[in-house]
Amino acid sequence: MALDGAFLHRIRTELLQLIGSRIDKIYQPTRDELILSFRGKGSVAKVLLSASADSARVHITQTAVENPAQPPMFCMLLRKHLLGGKLEDVQQDGLERILRLQIRCTNELGDSVTYALVCEIMGRCSNVILVNETGRILDSLRRVDAEISRVRIVLPGTEYTAPPREDRCCLLTASDTALEAAIAALPALPLAKALIRKFEGISPIVAREWEYFAGRGEPLTLPLSPTHTERLLFALKESRRQLTDGTCHYCTLRTKEGQLKDFSFLRIEQYGSCMLRTPYATASETLDAFFAQRDHIARMRQRSNDLLRFLVNTTERISKRLAVQQEELRACEEMEAYRRQGDLLSANLYRIQRGDSAAVVEDFYQSDMPQVTIPLDVRLTPPQNAQMYYKKYQKACSARKKLTELIANGQQELAYIESVFEALTRAECESDLEQIRLELVEQGYLRLSRKTTKPPKALPPIAFRSDDGYRILVGRNNRQNDQLTLKTAAKLDWWFHTQLVHGAHVIVETDGETPPDRALEQAAMLAAYFSKGRDSAQVKVDYCLVKYVKKPAGARPGMVIYTNYQTAFVTPDAALVERLRES
Repeated sequence: MALDGAFLHRIRTELLQLIGSRIDKIYQPTRDELILSFRGKGSVAKVLLSASADSARVHITQTAVENPAQPPMFCMLLRKHLLGGKLEDVQQDGLERILRLQIRCTNELGDSVTYALVCEIMGRCSNVILVNETGRILDSLRRVDAEISRVRIVLPGTEYTAPPREDRCCLLTASDTALEAAIAALPALPLAKALIRKFEGISPIVAREWEYFAGRGEPLTLPLSPTHTERLLFALKESRRQLTDGTCHYCTLRTKEGQLKDFSFLRIEQYGSCMLRTPYATASETLDAFFAQRDHIARMRQRSNDLLRFLVNTTERISKRLAVQQEELRACEEMEAYRRQGDLLSANLYRIQRGDSAAVVEDFYQSDMPQVTIPLDVRLTPPQNAQMYYKKYQKACSARKKLTELIANGQQELAYIESVFEALTRAECESDLEQIRLELVEQGYLRLSRKTTKPPKALPPIAFRSDDGYRILVGRNNRQNDQLTLKTAAKLDWWFHTQLVHGAHVIVETDGETPPDRALEQAAMLAAYFSKGRDSAQVKVDYCLVKYVKKPAGARPGMVIYTNYQTAFVTPDAALVERLRES
């Protein structure tokens, strides 16, 4: 996954439409991101510039972000020099991953000057640099001194020099003859890597797609046959045509489980049915959707780290306690031997003398009555030794009863913690996280925070609409599962939950009607998707009328029992989930 020079070329084309617009606002929401707000001809467009190592990019954005109360110094510098400036040009050298925004401004003396805001999209070396009219650096988002790099210094006052450009073939400017020559001169590497090495601004997914097309899905090796060369040349020309006339097939790729993997300006066929495509109209919309969702997942993972660590530690503690209790329970299984030994000693008291260290008696519990040796305490009388074994028996009986109860409670507690963990993996926003925290506070696992601010209001259940028009509700966490099933749902609504797997409660609202099989099947799929079995190929889902679902007295949140149920086998489908979800 990388923003290549070819994709950046389409971003440049979209930014060219902003020429003549003026910069009226500048924000720096995070250490590595800038947002420039352009206003012109009655429209406003926000341009995101990111130098983050794993998400460096430039594009028009519609995503709302929260800005810090105190803007950083680089943001203040940009406001000083660029506010009110007019965008004059957006330049890109071939398909290099560098965009240069030329902005006409007025300096402190009232003179008209042109600044360049250079966006270098180069992975960990990405940067945003402000260059004055003489070509010297005013400042940059990331300063690079001699300790960081001996090759290229990026500090205020130094002359700006672009990163050295490699001698590679530019797909946009090369003639057909040059493309043929480049294919003939591919280095002795796997074809996809050779294409990346030879052609400028091409990401791995584009190179693999070219190879996939040329080989009709079969991997190719160099040298290429004339047929494969012809097909590869056609793929290159077609990609050039799409980049030139703007007929690209922008899309993001994600797994069937919903995990985002990549994006491209080509129609990607190399993954077959293993990946799901989501098309977009523009390059900026593609990047905005891809990184907004990915950054949201990353932020949620970061904010839930404390809860995650707590649940993992709690699970380990309960598991260790259960292991010890189960070991003690296995030791209690010897209690019958204690009772037998007591009986044997009681029947043979006349044969035992005080001070004996052991008694050899016949075991009348066995048909052949073998002789057995029973250890004795020399300090006790024979009757006291017999009573000692009876006491061990009674103690083992009491311990077994108590341990059985403790193990059952521990297993229920472990199941509950696992259900909370599953709900945490499905949390979509800060409100969901806060509701999980409140649930753990109510159950005595966490202490109530001393913060005086009110917790965010709980969001309603996630709503879906089946293809037959039936509304389907999915609980976000254990507390909402109870509310949805036991209070919100009507008695004749249908209830769904994965069998023996933690997950959300799913309700199909029927208004007393009998829903068609398709609605029930889609509800079962949602129950499978919003569960721990999301990544499974087939999931068992139990379903019944809500009136058959009960909550045992004293049960933890989300725990219910149900009867009169049926079981469906379904496969989670992320694409269908997105289609059925109500906006």
